[in-house]
Amino acid sequence: MKALISNKQAGFNYTITETLEAGMVLFGYEVKAIKAGHGSLRGAYVTTIGNEAFLVNSDIPPYQKGNVPLEYDPKRPRKLLLHKKELDKVRTQKKQAGLTIIPLMLYCKGNLIKVSLGIARGKKLHDKREIIKKRDTEREMRRTLKK
Repeated sequence: MKALISNKQAGFNYTITETLEAGMVLFGYEVKAIKAGHGSLRGAYVTTIGNEAFLVNSDIPPYQKGNVPLEYDPKRPRKLLLHKKELDKVRTQKKQAGLTIIPLMLYCKGNLIKVSLGIARGKKLHDKREIIKKRDTEREMRRTLKK
């Protein structure tokens, strides 16, 4: 399972409690762009409308700029393919205060493009500062041991 596009800031900005796997409804030129590594999941999230889940605010630019319809929107909502139980879980998690569902990465599974979703809670600023401080001290320790 090779990550084609990953959300690098997800682990820093959120505490991920659980992960899900979902398929996506994509156009052919979007699949080509994702397999080429073009796109971004920064700022993307999952929302439910009726009995369907959608990935909102993910940016997948066209593979070839001149070979797409004029009305193509790179940030359009993309429908997620989930089982009924998973969709119910997503709906119940969205109702809990402070929880959100974010995409962690897009990857290939066979010929299909899948998205790994994380049920997450946002971190506070002091938690982020603590992580940065810990990273810096580890880096300094490695530098001193190297000398």
